[in-house]
Amino acid sequence: MRSLMSCYHFPWLLLLAHTSQALLHASETPQRLTLSNDRLTASVNKSTGAIDALSLDGQDLLGTPSSSNPAVGPYLDCYCIPGGNGAYTPGSMDARYQLLTASDNPSWVGIVMSEIYPPTGQLFEQYWFLRDEETGLHTFSRLAYHNSSTRFVRNLSEFRTLFRPNTRLWTHLSTNEKTFAPLPDHNPATGDLEDAVKVQDATWYLRNRSDPYVQGMSDYFTKYTFSDSWRDHRVHGLFGSNGTTAATFGAWFVMNTRDTYFGGPLHSDLTVDGFVYNYLVSTHHGDQTPNITDGFDRTFGPGYYYFNSGPGDASLQALRSDALRYADPDWSRDFYDEIAEFVPGYVPSSGRGSWRGKIELPQGSTRPVAVLSQSGVDFQDNVANTSAYQYWADIDTTTGSVSISHAKPGLYRLTVYADGIFGQYEQDDILISAGQETTTVAAWREEAAGQEIWRIGTPDKSSGEYRHGDQLDPTHPLHPEEYRIYWAIYDYVDDFPEGVRFEIGKSDEVRDWNYVHWSVFGGSGNSIRRQPHYGDGNVNNWTILFDVSGDQLQRKREATFTVQLAGAKTAAGNTDTFNASQLYSDLPYTVVVNGHALEPWIIPYYQSSSCAVRSAVSCYNLAHKFVFDASLLTVGKNALVLRLPFNGTDYESAILSPSVYVQYDALRLEVR
Repeated sequence: MRSLMSCYHFPWLLLLAHTSQALLHASETPQRLTLSNDRLTASVNKSTGAIDALSLDGQDLLGTPSSSNPAVGPYLDCYCIPGGNGAYTPGSMDARYQLLTASDNPSWVGIVMSEIYPPTGQLFEQYWFLRDEETGLHTFSRLAYHNSSTRFVRNLSEFRTLFRPNTRLWTHLSTNEKTFAPLPDHNPATGDLEDAVKVQDATWYLRNRSDPYVQGMSDYFTKYTFSDSWRDHRVHGLFGSNGTTAATFGAWFVMNTRDTYFGGPLHSDLTVDGFVYNYLVSTHHGDQTPNITDGFDRTFGPGYYYFNSGPGDASLQALRSDALRYADPDWSRDFYDEIAEFVPGYVPSSGRGSWRGKIELPQGSTRPVAVLSQSGVDFQDNVANTSAYQYWADIDTTTGSVSISHAKPGLYRLTVYADGIFGQYEQDDILISAGQETTTVAAWREEAAGQEIWRIGTPDKSSGEYRHGDQLDPTHPLHPEEYRIYWAIYDYVDDFPEGVRFEIGKSDEVRDWNYVHWSVFGGSGNSIRRQPHYGDGNVNNWTILFDVSGDQLQRKREATFTVQLAGAKTAAGNTDTFNASQLYSDLPYTVVVNGHALEPWIIPYYQSSSCAVRSAVSCYNLAHKFVFDASLLTVGKNALVLRLPFNGTDYESAILSPSVYVQYDALRLEVR
């Protein structure tokens, strides 16, 4: 197996990145525009709007086009036009191009691709900038729509840039410091299906037992294995060697800014699967998407595609660490200010403000974070205002101090949450002004509804603490978290032959509480248990057994059962579309206390996520409080049933599990 684990010190990377005397060139012919310095060359094909020639130190980074892979990038791509699935690649319909240079003695050069899509008048723009001493491309992507007579086009379901090579140069992929693997010898994600058997949409079983990916990572491959949440994400990419020049190479996307994305720190998305993605917008994992309506005009970025090299014995981790240095948002701020006049919508430093907070945190808070996002809505829904930006920063648990710099002026909602704490703190109308610092002092009190009787799980906006969640796979030497691997290998029927019966004080969350609560298990999308298993009510019904003492119930009138979900899949899947033909577009979730059914919680179609089947334990988070008469509880033994509809399913056009399901973050019972 190709080694990933060696540790290598790399002063040579600093040398290569910063001491070259780079000579910048920008040129144009009738067919293409080219940017280069003495190490990196990138050329945009005018007929496609994509970079189709890219080299570092003479090494071709893209490879040769094929029928399934054009070997291009970085380039702009979207699901954004009316009709069909909305797929479109801007640049092939009479696009206009512009070469940009700083001066007669430039320190940077750039290319702008601009295209108006004729049927709708949507404007697409892609920007690439190269600096004199760097081996990377700074990118911006813009979509604008102005048409008062046809005010709505569709939702922007995907907007992304891709580095899409077709070469054996790349041998490994890396999502973050923990998740990395060899690429399959025949990668189905890039169209090479030689060793692959499809088991689910975008998921394959790899038959070659000697494949380094199979030996090191998993028998199954899907791009969703390598997704990540944006909160702490910094860099992802590809690593490899040409095998002839005793050199290694890296191709990375560095997320040096995050303010123009949507969904806040809980947004999770694809990163790398043989291609290197920058997903600016998507519906993956229930992520919300904006509508393209009259007046829509948003420039996303900057982001940085970085390419590096090292000696033949350099490790993936070494080249990744080099790329990670550029994730600092202050690194290129002066440069972005310099080019702001050429990038519509980019706000320079002179037009930004800052925010400082002093937050009194509840006792027991860990990993607290402060989020500034669109005022008036949950940060997961901040697509409602397409001119609003988002920011977040960790809070010092000792002092409660937190700060955010270079924020776009506007009104923001402050949201504070932390692991270990139920609920979150919210404060609207935080005003950020250009050239000024805004200060907020706040005291966050954990939500409470009386005396706590018990809790299950840790409130951390994830179902990872439960069985088959964050636990490491013991059967492969790279030990991925179990949730990242094809869900069907964790057979619910074998794991829980009697269903989930969780006894407070005796049962163990890691062993006795599954990371997914299915309505039905097996059938479509499950290549292992091909027939649906409905059980006798022990799949869709989970039971919690607990004792309550007389002292706990004395003079108590009201009980509150809090359910926090890390994700819920209704019949709407990821579409956020209500379909009247689907019984469970809005999903009823019922709690039964000692035989008494409480009023169902109706989980709406627009808060649905395709989560577990897409290798995730944290998607669109939601919560509900079931408040009921405390007299439903009895001294001694009690039973609380969590109920999904029996055989609750939807129609799936792709090979996916039709089951509705929920994934628990944490649960708590209180009385007062």
